[in-house]
Parts: sequence; structure tokens; C-alpha cells
Amino acid sequence: MTDFRSGFACFVGRPNAGKSTLTNALVGTKIAIASSKPQTTRHAVRGIVNRDDAQLVLIDTPGLHKPRTLLGERLNDLVRETWSEVDVIGVCLPANQKIGPGDSYLVGEIAQLPNRPRLVAIATKADLVKSDRMAEHLVRIQALESELGIEWAHIVPVSAVAGEQLDVLCDLLVEQLPTGPQLYPDGEISDEPEEQLVAELIREAALEGVRDELPHSIAVEIDEMGLRPDRPEDKPLLDVYASMIVERESQKGIVIGHQGSRLKEVGQSARRQIQAILGTPVYLNLKVKVLKDWQRDAKHLNRLGF
Repeated sequence: MTDFRSGFACFVGRPNAGKSTLTNALVGTKIAIASSKPQTTRHAVRGIVNRDDAQLVLIDTPGLHKPRTLLGERLNDLVRETWSEVDVIGVCLPANQKIGPGDSYLVGEIAQLPNRPRLVAIATKADLVKSDRMAEHLVRIQALESELGIEWAHIVPVSAVAGEQLDVLCDLLVEQLPTGPQLYPDGEISDEPEEQLVAELIREAALEGVRDELPHSIAVEIDEMGLRPDRPEDKPLLDVYASMIVERESQKGIVIGHQGSRLKEVGQSARRQIQAILGTPVYLNLKVKVLKDWQRDAKHLNRLGF
């Protein structure tokens, strides 16, 4: 097939613009953690959309934000590096929120890239607004072209939750890719190491329902992971030993909860998710460790893979 297209796309947007949910919806399975807490994505997770005519590799980047820690600075560097390497950027602008300074800042930053990828504007969360509100939103998105000196290849409303217009979006993204061979083997949906995926799922479970001060302060380290030896082939068991790392003793108490109740909930929720994605029964052993101010310490950040 001569017209096969392949390449890389990434979604950008303010916190909670629906980037991870969109990535998961297009790939058809959960690869990027989707949490109600802003700023939860920390790694450039790739999801792969395989089609007869194309292979679209989606990169889910952390959000760009004003860094207050060394971790924040490193995440911003990762974002800009990713932007300059993709073929197309999907800018997520939620229909249920007004376009604000944060959006303009973000698009302005992209406008300054020396090799600017093609841009597709995505009006996310389309299921949450009526048609007149959507029309206003689309006009406002269009206006960003002259304000910021950019050009949208397309502007498209979608709802990842309701599954609206996802196929249209996918077609439009594929249209922006160069012709070229498949980049990954058939059937692969992510090139992320399993250990990293497991760590992200544990962190997502830990973030659900805890107070606002915790999102950035939790990291997860996989201490040991592997299939338990001496098990019959038809009854495998994956052993996962992991540590949730916080910055202060007081946070340790929040994560563990009264008589360990919170830690138990996190373990059960994470185990279900890991089993669903890896398709193997899992034994999960979770500990909580304190690494004082790890987000500001280069040595700790390097150890944790940032």
C-alpha cells in the first residue's frame, strides 16, 4: 500500500482539558492515567492507533506549567522536546470552559517553536454544552489564529466520554501525517515498559479521593516485579512489590489512612486495573516511604526516573 501514513501526534491543553481521556479513547484502552486531579501525567506515554491505512502514535505529555520545583522544570523541558518532535499537535480546548490566558500562553509557546508541527484544535467535552455555546467556542478558537500568528489545519468538536466524533478526529490527525512505513509491530498499543505502566496505575489509584496537597508529592517506585516461579503455566501470578513515595511524614499518614484503610483501598483498586490491562492475576505489596522534599532534589529525581 503506497499511501500508508505513519507518525506522531500529541495532545496539549490546560490541566483537566481531557488529554489523557482522549488518548485512551482513541487507542481503545487505558494507557494514560486519567485523574480528576490536574497535573497528574508525568511521563510521555505513547499509545498506538493501528489502522489499515495508517499508524498513529500518540504521545501523552505532562501539562506545561509555571515550575515551582526542579521536577516542574524537568517536566517542562520534556514537554517542549516532545512538541518539536511530533508531526501534529492536537490543542485541547474544553467547550465547557472559556478560552483564557492559560490557553493563549500555551498556543503562544507552540507558535514560537522553530519547527512547528501542524496544529489541530480540538473542542473537547462537547457533550457538556449546548450547540449555541459550542458555536461561540469554535468562533473563539478560530480567532486565536490571527491573535497568535498560527494556523489551524482543522477545528473539531469531540467528546471522548460520549464517543462523539472520535473517528473524525482520528481521520484528521492521520491526514496530517507523512506517508511512511509502520513504526511499531501490529497489535502493540504502547511502547511503555510494563513496570512504568504498573507504577502509573498505582499512582492513579493513590490520587483518587485524597486531598489536594498530595498530587505532586506522590511518586511510585517498583521495587520488584515478576512472575512467581513454580506456578503451573495455566495459573500464573504476577508479584509486584512497590513503594509509594511522599515528601513528609504527615502525607504518609494520609496515604495509609485510619488503621491502613486507605492503603488497602489503593491496593485493591490498583490491583484490579493492573490485572485488567496485563491480563494476569496479580499479588500487589504496597509500602509507603518518605523521601524528604524529593521534588526539589536532583539526586532523588534521577533515582525516580525524572
